[in-house]
Amino acid sequence: MDRMTPTVRRIYAGLLGFTMLLGGAALAGAGSSTPPAPPAPAPPAPAAPAVPPSPAAPPAPTTQAAPAPAAGQAEEAPAEATPPRVSYLHGDVSLWRPGAQDWTAAALNMPLAPGDVLYAGPAGNVEIQVGPRAFVRAAYGAQIGLDNQEPDFLQLRVTSGYAAADLRELPPGHTVELDTPGGAFTMEHPGYYHAEVGTDTTTFRTHRGGSATLTPSGGTATAVAANQQVVITGGASPQVETAAAAPLSTWDRWNYQRSDYLTQPASAKYVPAGVYGAEALDQHGSWRSVESYGSVWVPAGVPAGWAPYTTGRWIWDPRFGWTWLDEAPWGWAPYHHGRWVFVGSYWAWAPGPILVRPVYSPALVVFLGGPVVVGRPLYWAPLGWGEPVIRWWGGPRFVGVAWWGGWGGPRVVNNVVINRTATVNVTNITVYRNVNVTNAVVGVPAGRFGQPGVRPTRVVDAAEVRQLAPVRGALEVRPVAASLTASAGPAAARPPEAVRTRAVVSTRAPRDVSPELRAQGLAASGAAAPQAQQHIVSAPARTVTPQAAPGGGAPRAAGRGGSEDGPRRGRGGADRGQGQPGAPGGAPREAAPSRQAVPPAPPAPGVQGAPGGQPAAEGRAETKGRRQAEHPGRGDAPRGGGNAERGGGEKGGPRSER
Repeated sequence: MDRMTPTVRRIYAGLLGFTMLLGGAALAGAGSSTPPAPPAPAPPAPAAPAVPPSPAAPPAPTTQAAPAPAAGQAEEAPAEATPPRVSYLHGDVSLWRPGAQDWTAAALNMPLAPGDVLYAGPAGNVEIQVGPRAFVRAAYGAQIGLDNQEPDFLQLRVTSGYAAADLRELPPGHTVELDTPGGAFTMEHPGYYHAEVGTDTTTFRTHRGGSATLTPSGGTATAVAANQQVVITGGASPQVETAAAAPLSTWDRWNYQRSDYLTQPASAKYVPAGVYGAEALDQHGSWRSVESYGSVWVPAGVPAGWAPYTTGRWIWDPRFGWTWLDEAPWGWAPYHHGRWVFVGSYWAWAPGPILVRPVYSPALVVFLGGPVVVGRPLYWAPLGWGEPVIRWWGGPRFVGVAWWGGWGGPRVVNNVVINRTATVNVTNITVYRNVNVTNAVVGVPAGRFGQPGVRPTRVVDAAEVRQLAPVRGALEVRPVAASLTASAGPAAARPPEAVRTRAVVSTRAPRDVSPELRAQGLAASGAAAPQAQQHIVSAPARTVTPQAAPGGGAPRAAGRGGSEDGPRRGRGGADRGQGQPGAPGGAPREAAPSRQAVPPAPPAPGVQGAPGGQPAAEGRAETKGRRQAEHPGRGDAPRGGGNAERGGGEKGGPRSER
């Protein structure tokens, strides 16, 4: 028996090793049902990232076992609503953000937070994207503010000028509330809604099948049916008059044309429907197919040596903390969704497989810190294909954990594809592929992080890069007042004091962001701050049923020359992304479906055509006599002599191409 003991032991050892081998193979094969990685295996992961002597495409991830789980594991955070973004600017538009020192010039692609207020000057026009197919625009002396945003509720205030809500899509159970001095308008259905806020009068009308509920101060809820309008005059005891909606103005028709353009992007075939800014991708780059990554988008016109997250700055958002704001007109989708990949000699943005609902991130980078010395710089680089973002925003449960919110592709850790159910200890994540790309790592002194006028510095020394380590969690930098806005220039135009302090009727108080500001050592208000004065009324019951519109009720069908609603589809034009040079590398560009042209700048009040000429679509649809019949003896100024001044027909196109 004693002589057989070693043999038995060898047998047991062999069985144990075979069992472990099978278990390891099963774990290595466990992964998501995403397109497989390329066959070339990745080299063993080094202890710290290094920069190769010459730029080259990083190796694509292989499929192996996941890192050992430990404390600080990945945890799915609740998805917050995508913040509204400034998606169009024309003329003078100013922004106020709580905690800032003064009004500053508004910036394209600025994400908005509760408390933010925009002011469109006498010839200004601003568009806010509030949903994948939903837009709010304000023009000609309008002050519009964001008071609340929840996953199913958006609350805006308008104290002067024009405002339009073009809600091409509004999910069931979602509400958009527009608060004005005359009353609170609750919109729960898709449609087009127009508001004019004058000195003593508020006019609100519905088009394109939309219906809403008006709740005035001290009054009862009143339904506003499709193609109706209400005119509210008076203060504590307002008078409400209901009639058929006035015909669409020239500005309304521009709104229709603008929304048509935004809701038919050629890039919609590559990105999820919930990703904002797809139309800008069509204008400023091209799509191609790359092995391992699928469809990727390549920006046109970027200089040699360009890398993502190098032409912009960090701003501080009360909800999401440090947020990247890029200078490029296309700089929304590629910086808040997907991942950047380096393909041979050029950068491309990969949205990944369209599998899940997109989720907004303030940025998708890895932060890198240097040795612990006073004044050490803070560096960053774009995340690569499938790599997690280590959250620096959100509640304590989610800061410092690996997160793949909104990413539908494979999950990659240390260049290894892991199972979607695998837990990840962030302290084990040491390899980020894009750190290995020349010019990809940039940084600023920690004391200047998030301040205007500071350009990131590239890190080109491989030895210096090897000394950097990933930052796992909250950044040890606090915002200053200048971190809250996009512009470092002089103060921008302020609304008149009567406009800034004007009270509105609303169903709930605005969200108070002062606790977040005080936690960062920032003051919540200033001498130029808008005052959120309100008359709180009860929210209308969701069972209020609109009355039939006068004269038959049903919306009239859209048609050429018709005075009523409905965007006219197929106004023509090939995709406006044409004419952009192909991306480096010479790969063939994928064909894009035809779509309509970029609409011109909007007309000024009282002007029947857009600056520089009448829009072609409208010119074909309407004769001069028809326009005079629709607008007898009046321009497009607000009813009741409101604050939207006549702009005098500003010449030229928009300040930026949107």
